[in-house]
Amino acid sequence: MSAPLPELDQLPKHVAIIMDGNNRWAAKRHLPGVSGHKRGVKAVRKVIEAAARLEIKALTLFAFSSENWQRPAAEVSALMKLFLTALKRESQKIHEHNMRLRVIGDLSAFSVEIREYIQKAEALTVDNTGLQLNIAANYGGRWDIVNAAQQAIKDAMEGRLQPDDLDEALFQRYTALSELPPPDLCIRTSGERRISNFLLWQMAYTEFYFTPVLWPDFTEATFYEALSDYSVRTRRFGRTDQQLQETPSSA
Repeated sequence: MSAPLPELDQLPKHVAIIMDGNNRWAAKRHLPGVSGHKRGVKAVRKVIEAAARLEIKALTLFAFSSENWQRPAAEVSALMKLFLTALKRESQKIHEHNMRLRVIGDLSAFSVEIREYIQKAEALTVDNTGLQLNIAANYGGRWDIVNAAQQAIKDAMEGRLQPDDLDEALFQRYTALSELPPPDLCIRTSGERRISNFLLWQMAYTEFYFTPVLWPDFTEATFYEALSDYSVRTRRFGRTDQQLQETPSSA
């Protein structure tokens, strides 16, 4: 049964989540690490459903970082199998609920089979108008910035861009989430308090919420707690309280 929707003064348009603690959840139960990741898929479903019910515009989940390749080979292999299985099982459901799926990151490192299923899932959901679900896989914030810079340089060299025209707004168009507003809220589970190379460009003014809950134990109620905390914050974006009173922000 779904938890009742909270009554909040303001909702974020875009939520990012660093899904941390799968291995620790498994270790506490004397289970192999992949067991935590499998249980974490259930938490993913819950938060996607909750975000859709609240009509949040975008949800970006940090599933696999560019640094995660350094983990034991057996764990990485199991994660790739789990990723592929989730793509096969969930794509149609995502489509039926009018959600759009995108996978962001350096996809060249994945197997041909995974890349093909990513392409199929994105093509299937491309015209959907509901929640935009972004899965960050083999993603790193530094990679995103360097990749954007490379694309801008290429356009300049081919005459499509004048270097003096490049500003923050134009640079944003080259980044992985170019079509979306920056995340209003970033949630990190498991009690860790760091950004871990996630959306470095996009989260300059993002609000952060840290919870000790391990990701497999993340529920709708935990999600609503984070949203409730966000709803009472004042977002100044460099302005003073007096300025905000004189010109209320819509953020």
